Amino acid sequence: MPTPAVTTGSYLPRPYPHPVGRDDRTLMTDTVTTPPPPGPARGAGGVAPSRTPPQLRETRRGREPRGLLAALRPALLPPLVPATVAGTALGGIAYLADFAIGASIVFTYGFGSGLASILTAATLIFLTGIPIARACATYGLDMDLITRGAGFGYFGSTLTSLIYASFTFIFFALEGSIMAQAMHQAVGLPVEIGYLVTTLIVIPIVFRGMGALAKVQAWTQPVWIVGMVLPFVVLAFEAPDAWGAFTSFGGTEGAGAGFSWIGFGLGTGVALSLIAQIGEQADYLRFMPAKTEANRRRWNLAVLAAGPGWVVIGAAKQLGGALLAFVALEAVGTTRALEPIAPQIEALKPWLGTFALPAAALFVIVSQIKINVTNAYSGSLSWSNFFSRVTHRHPGRVWYIFLNLAIALTLMEMNMFAALNKLLGFYSNVGIAWITAVAADLVINKRAGWSPPYIEFKRAYLYAVNPAGFGAMVIASVVSILAFFGLFGTHAQAFSTFIAAGLALVLCPLIAWATKGRYYLARPNTVNGPGAEVADERATHTCAVCETAYELPDVADCPVQAGPICSLCCSLDATCGDVCRKEPGGAGGPVLMPVPTVPRATSGA
Repeated sequence: MPTPAVTTGSYLPRPYPHPVGRDDRTLMTDTVTTPPPPGPARGAGGVAPSRTPPQLRETRRGREPRGLLAALRPALLPPLVPATVAGTALGGIAYLADFAIGASIVFTYGFGSGLASILTAATLIFLTGIPIARACATYGLDMDLITRGAGFGYFGSTLTSLIYASFTFIFFALEGSIMAQAMHQAVGLPVEIGYLVTTLIVIPIVFRGMGALAKVQAWTQPVWIVGMVLPFVVLAFEAPDAWGAFTSFGGTEGAGAGFSWIGFGLGTGVALSLIAQIGEQADYLRFMPAKTEANRRRWNLAVLAAGPGWVVIGAAKQLGGALLAFVALEAVGTTRALEPIAPQIEALKPWLGTFALPAAALFVIVSQIKINVTNAYSGSLSWSNFFSRVTHRHPGRVWYIFLNLAIALTLMEMNMFAALNKLLGFYSNVGIAWITAVAADLVINKRAGWSPPYIEFKRAYLYAVNPAGFGAMVIASVVSILAFFGLFGTHAQAFSTFIAAGLALVLCPLIAWATKGRYYLARPNTVNGPGAEVADERATHTCAVCETAYELPDVADCPVQAGPICSLCCSLDATCGDVCRKEPGGAGGPVLMPVPTVPRATSGA
């Protein structure tokens, strides 16, 4: 039997010691599949079953590093526990963009409007993140596959892959700019060269996959915690009146310290640009072990903390960053106060003196590496998923690292940091429409019975486009972007992100109700769908193409192959013509599936 294929991509089976576990994206194995048996066996409809696709064989020859085997093979390595997954996920929010975003909002719109903006955005992000985090952790799926099954369809979610990829390279560029500023301040390195250095430094880590990312997060966590807390401890002792003065701060553009509806709306739009961060949290949450009676409380707390809980820390960082920038404003000026490195140095000077510069630089660099390895990793997954569906080729996740980093480097060299508010405000309109539509499907449509009670992500069972989620997102995005550019007046411009959220929240259930949920499933899932008699989802089928065994949630019945096919081979098949979805009953009628292999009971499983 072939060596188990272990993955980092979208579908992640629960941790059982069987040769299972992979998705439509990324394989993490050095194995080469066993050659198929000789003979041109014919599938239903007279179509010859394809042999292992060349691009799939190349992926399996080791272009993906081994990593996180513990999540899939506890017989060999210790199983993950909820606290481990949560700790790793929270390590990915060490970024200092929160400092820059919070400072930018308060400097532009004043303390009153800025505080209301940050807290309102955090509330919306937290509420929409709860159902998404629980779905990712329950089904072992990443954000893209949740999107597919939550109202968008197989190709409908291709657009959201681009939206999410843009989130990763926009914030990689923002975080990289902050790191380059720190290097310039510490050693005089020109920022243009610093941009290149910050890009190249993450590549070796991201190449090694999620296992390396988890180690980086764990090893750097003590340094990050000390660096994060120390400036505020110094301020508490050396400038105890700073917070009082901060609450009266009217900004640097004459907005005033009081509340302004326009400032509140615009500031909330900037802060809501972080709503897609739940996608990066999902890349960790899918490794969560199965929920049981024994770990129920720990599981719920871990999912809440590592999922939407990131924004609690994020909002505190935004306010903290604004406070540090306010304290440093007189000493360094407005432009440098918006760069996190300068306020860090000014805050540490009373205690560390000349050592404040290297200490602050170390903290900034560690923080930015922690987040940018995640940005690069998640972006490579999104690009891989996008191109595998469009081109039916899967050269491996690592090749798309270069694409994602090249775009981010271009943004840095174009000095995107100078247009921070405008760029993030524009992105928010699309990001919140997407996330709100998915959350509406999970919370409303599934409970109302318009959406299937489970998440179906496999190509074999999905329509290309589902108008419920996809249509809601497109309409909400277009209307809110028009509002953002002032077509509907000043107030609509300020509240464009609220328009996006409101439309997506209403339209997704409305379209699902109007279509009676017709476009969720192109045909019933007879392998492990609600109507299938499944004694144990850990049972496996052997894929007719790659000849590797996978758990039932990752298998479809394929009339072309006249048997089981795994999700990746199904996605890469460019010759089947989607006959299983287009012809009533599939090509040639129902597929006769072999009896699945039920796993043997093992200790520690």
